[in-house]
Amino acid sequence: MELRHLRYFIAVAEELHFSKAAKRLHIAQPPLSQQIQQLEAELEVKLFHRKTKQQVQLTEAGKVFLQETYRLLAQLKTAVALTQRIGRGQTGQLRIGFTSLVIYDLLPLILREFREQYSEVELVLLELTTSQQEQALKDFRIHVGFAHPPLEDDTLSYKCIHSETLVVALPATHSLTQKEHIRVHLLLSEPLIMFPRYLAPGLYDRIMALFQQKKVKPNITQEAVQMQTIIGLVSAGMGVAIIPSTLQNLQRSGVVYRPILEEVPVIETAVIWQQESLTPIVENFLQFTQKFVL
Repeated sequence: MELRHLRYFIAVAEELHFSKAAKRLHIAQPPLSQQIQQLEAELEVKLFHRKTKQQVQLTEAGKVFLQETYRLLAQLKTAVALTQRIGRGQTGQLRIGFTSLVIYDLLPLILREFREQYSEVELVLLELTTSQQEQALKDFRIHVGFAHPPLEDDTLSYKCIHSETLVVALPATHSLTQKEHIRVHLLLSEPLIMFPRYLAPGLYDRIMALFQQKKVKPNITQEAVQMQTIIGLVSAGMGVAIIPSTLQNLQRSGVVYRPILEEVPVIETAVIWQQESLTPIVENFLQFTQKFVL
């Protein structure tokens, strides 16, 4: 049984006349009669009562078969439409990894606009460090990530879409807030609040490089995992912190941000993915993120 048999059957069932059905289908009447006979032979049941050579009437079995055929073709239409949307990357699930840094500025903007354009795509978000995202891509737990180069796995593809500098976060009552720019050597005696290196090795090393250039060791007195916790500790007067400039968006009371006078390394945010595991949804997402490149 082929789909054409079902379409031919529906035409005859609705017209109840072979000539009219053949005209509607743009085929000759004899082949149409043969196709209906083949369908009845395959089903081993009569679908039509022949009133004349042209006019017919549905049997009870034919009436049931007509309703089921309508239902079957409707399901097929739905399946085809769904398959096409998936093939175009318009529906399905997209699992995204991200670091805590991108949630303060870049990621919310991208996700909001992506959801407006691809409302049928289910977004699943996982907060992961850069190294955790690399492993998650290899394990197929995420499809794409927002991380900070350099990457340890050189088999992964990435595209930088955002860059920022480093700033100093100071308690609002600190004497250094009187300065428009902060020199690194002024921070040597200050208690420094940092995150553990394993969370973001690249960012950690870039911050430490500021002190290594001066051939000194920073006075790290407190560690915190979350960036907002670091800012909170600065607000409480527990020390100072060197952070990516994006965190200024937190606007935490009791904290003042100042740029660093010396040349500081650029902190990059990149979209990362596995080229051999691209899906239409991922391709759409990667293309979509290019409009946010700064």
